Amino acid sequence: MSDNITLLRRQNVLTLFQRFAEEQMRDGVAPKGMEQLFAQALQISPSMWSQIKSSRPIGDKLARQIEAARAQAAGWLDTAHEPQGLTPAELQFLQLALKAWRATNADGRKQLRLALKQATARDG
Repeated sequence: MSDNITLLRRQNVLTLFQRFAEEQMRDGVAPKGMEQLFAQALQISPSMWSQIKSSRPIGDKLARQIEAARAQAAGWLDTAHEPQGLTPAELQFLQLALKAWRATNADGRKQLRLALKQATARDG
């Protein structure tokens, strides 16, 4: 399997997870356990989901299984998709960040920047 298809499938399955998580949270489901719920929805083990997120390539059979489980057309994971704009959760975060930015002084803004840099360093 080429590196391009491996990366593309991983990016797309993470997009599906993001959509799933946002739908679940809109329905009042707590974020804790969301990964396990997604794995269950895909009919895979939580361990396999964890491996997929980090390094395990998604083979053809598993790709079709994921697409079917999330009501996507066959081949959806293999296709690059244009960003759909901001999700409601992203928009809500940006509004909150802007409110915090505007409500503080230079020292507060410096702390906000530092907190975001630290958060992205942990995730990256």
